[in-house]
Amino acid sequence: MSRRAHSESGQATPLYITAVVGLLFLALVLFAFGQADVTRNGAQAAADAAALAAAKESRDRFEEGLLQGILDPDYLEGVFNGDVIGTANGCHAAAYYAGRNKADVQSCSWAGGGRWGFTVDVRSQESMGTSIIEGTDEKHAETRATALVEPRCTFVRSEQEDAPGDVDDGAGADKPVSPGELVCDGERWDIDPENLKLLPDIADLFTVRLAED
Repeated sequence: MSRRAHSESGQATPLYITAVVGLLFLALVLFAFGQADVTRNGAQAAADAAALAAAKESRDRFEEGLLQGILDPDYLEGVFNGDVIGTANGCHAAAYYAGRNKADVQSCSWAGGGRWGFTVDVRSQESMGTSIIEGTDEKHAETRATALVEPRCTFVRSEQEDAPGDVDDGAGADKPVSPGELVCDGERWDIDPENLKLLPDIADLFTVRLAED
């Protein structure tokens, strides 16, 4: 090998090493960001699950109150055609489902803005992990989600002037009058005071979804 070829080989070696080190560093940086994204995605999944659980619990707890006012057309108008009346109970379920997804609830509150739902803030139980980016081993992902409860049905008031209340059935006894009917996805459900068990389940009356904002 000539001196010139040997010299060029010697010059290329440091450049090669520098390029390899640079690529390794880039790979570590990308790995660190990927690890952080995994943690954030996990935290977001926990927040979504927690918010949905809170909204579902609130919806289920509302069933008893709904049945108490089911013969009052003004009440039903407000629930299904106006401002939905719900219950603020639900945050217990939020904490449980956040924990199942390796996160802790930092706050759980009423969604606000005239909406029936919950906003949940969570913090990942695990840190971003040790990496070349300083501080990631002590940093936890924090994120939030809002889930809403919305009616699937509309209420159509009865045309009977006596509703709600009682009418004489001709035999000297008062018969409860239906306040109207519920229209759910095109299907009509008459609210029969004597057969309230025939009404749709609470999950068929109200849907739960994640808010887009």
